[in-house]
Amino acid sequence: MEIEIIAKALKELGHPTRLVIYKSVIKAGFQGIAVGSLQSKLEIPGSTLSHHISSLISAGLISQRRESRTLYCVAEYGKLASVISFLQDECCIDEEKETIK
Repeated sequence: MEIEIIAKALKELGHPTRLVIYKSVIKAGFQGIAVGSLQSKLEIPGSTLSHHISSLISAGLISQRRESRTLYCVAEYGKLASVISFLQDECCIDEEKETIK
């Protein structure tokens, strides 16, 4: 995965409100969480919530699904796994190289 893509995801998660939103979406599981429930839970204006959700969508961390009149936010677990994998891929590799020498 390109470093720019990972950096964007981490940048968006670096904002406290977006991190709380993302954690709530992750907790909801594969069915997602209604935007109205997020707004009630976080007690923030709809326009502010919409802005933060848009940022998370643009980073590929969440998607949205509409069912009738309800809009759901759903975590993109593949993207989450990619970000975590990127951070873990080379864990301790330099330490192992030093041990081999």
